Amino acid sequence: MQIPAGEFKARCLQLMDRVARTREPIIITKRGRPVAKLVPPDDPQPPAPLFGYMAGTAEIRGDIVQTPHLEWSAMTGEEDELYTDLGSPASSPGVGEPRRRYRRK
Repeated sequence: MQIPAGEFKARCLQLMDRVARTREPIIITKRGRPVAKLVPPDDPQPPAPLFGYMAGTAEIRGDIVQTPHLEWSAMTGEEDELYTDLGSPASSPGVGEPRRRYRRK
């Protein structure tokens, strides 16, 4: 189908709908010579949804419900010696001191 540029300008949206529906290209002419071609897109299918695109690709190995029977060093007290050099929290500077408030003059 060929159509003059002036007519295309007046019916642009209708012609785009027609090309989308029929998938038939339209040649736009100016003074009888082809200047442009209105064609449908190559892939008329909508993109695949992102939700669930990786379904079935994960693999569960072992028991994910039970916790491993390991003792943590925090529970056994093994890491207490790491903190002996730090002293008690009360001896740390700034701890236990009243908060100072500054006023504008």
